[in-house]
Amino acid sequence: MSIKTTDLCDEFGASARVLLPIFQDLGGKPDFQGPAVTVKCFEDNSRIKELSCQAGAGRVLVVDGGGSDRCALFGDHIAEDLVRNGWAGVLVYGYVRDKAVLRTLPIAIKALGVTPAKSTKRNEGQVGLNVTIAGQTIADGDQLFADDDGVLVLDASRVQGAA
Repeated sequence: MSIKTTDLCDEFGASARVLLPIFQDLGGKPDFQGPAVTVKCFEDNSRIKELSCQAGAGRVLVVDGGGSDRCALFGDHIAEDLVRNGWAGVLVYGYVRDKAVLRTLPIAIKALGVTPAKSTKRNEGQVGLNVTIAGQTIADGDQLFADDDGVLVLDASRVQGAA
């Protein structure tokens, strides 16, 4: 990644919305940048599975799982789909599993942590909603940046300024 979050904070000031530092790096890469695709789901990964099978085109999957630690919203199979389909990264306000495999994949995965329990499939969840996680609201299409220093969001209208 060529653009550092620290440089973006310096350049954009308060309009660079920094997420609270609550995420762990669980993928094989520490950084991502790209437009957000938001999904809101609680203990059901049906929408995540559907999205992982679509062309990512360098986008970042932003999952609002409500912070639940009762189950993982995805593991190695979905992560492998995300890599295969060209997603830039995943930000999960929730938990994932298969940490040992996730660390070997060439994708950035930031989540609250890991748990071995799998999610249910009730065909629930919504795509494209504004989600509020880690102190910031993220809209579908907002530009996300993440590296070892943290995660930040720029409004979609600022994308040209960050490119």
